[in-house]
Amino acid sequence: MCELLGMSANVPTDIRFSFAGLARRGGETGPHADGWGICFYEGRTTRGFLEPEPSSSSQLARLLRDMPIKSCIVLGHVRRANRGRVSLANTHPFSRELWGRRWTFAHNGQLKGVKRLPLSAFTPIGTTDSEHAFCWMLGRLQVRFGTLPRPAILDSAVAELCAELHGLGVFNMLMSDSRTLYAHCGKRLCYLTRRAPFGKATLIDEDWTIDFARETSASDVVTVIATQPLTRDERWTNLERGDVLTLREGSVRLLRDGHAQPPVT
Repeated sequence: MCELLGMSANVPTDIRFSFAGLARRGGETGPHADGWGICFYEGRTTRGFLEPEPSSSSQLARLLRDMPIKSCIVLGHVRRANRGRVSLANTHPFSRELWGRRWTFAHNGQLKGVKRLPLSAFTPIGTTDSEHAFCWMLGRLQVRFGTLPRPAILDSAVAELCAELHGLGVFNMLMSDSRTLYAHCGKRLCYLTRRAPFGKATLIDEDWTIDFARETSASDVVTVIATQPLTRDERWTNLERGDVLTLREGSVRLLRDGHAQPPVT
C-alpha cells in the first residue's frame, strides 16, 4: 500500500511540515520506498516533482523541505509498488489536461479488473491500475459534460465514478481539477482542519514541532488529509469506507451514500 497527502487552504500555504512527515515514511519509518511525488497548484496548472526512488533519502525531497512553495491545493504520494514496475512513468501523482485545467490524481490500493474498463480520449503512460482508473474517470467526465460543469454537479459525478471503482477493490484516492480537492476513502483515510485559535503540532515520524499561531493569521483555514495521521497531538477524523470529501479553500463537505452532508466545521 502507498500513502497519500493532500491539502486545501483558503490562502496560499506551504506544506513543508506535513511533507516532512510523509517523506520519512518513504523508506525510513515506512516501507513506501518505490517513488514519491508532490504537485502544487498555481491557478489552473501545477508545479510537480516526481522521483522513482525513496523520498526519505532523496536530495530533491530534502530540498523541498527547505523551499516554502505556497499553494491552496497540494497532492502528495509515496509509493510501495504492487502493480507496475518502479519507474518515473508509474510515479504518482498523475496529471492530464481537461477543459483547460490541470487535473492531478494519486491513489493507493489495488483495483481488480480495472484495466477491462474501456478508455476513450485519455491513455496511460505507465502500467499501473491507478493511472488506468484516472484516465477512465476523466474520459467518462469528458463524455458526460461538454464543458466544465458547476462544482456541485461535478461533485456528484465524481462521487458516482468513485463508487464504481470502489466496487473493484481498495480505492483510496485524491484528485483535483484546480478548484476542488476530491478524496475517496476505500479503506483508510483521515483529515484535520486547522483554524483559529491555532496551536502547536508535533510530527509522528520526526522530532519537529511547529506553533501554527506564529505561522498563520486568524482568518486562515487549512485542511490536511492523509492515509494515516501525521501528527501526534492533533485530533484527526477517520473517514468511513465509501466516503467522498470535497475540499474547497479549506472547507470540507462530506458526500456519503451519494448525498451531501452538512458542511464539516
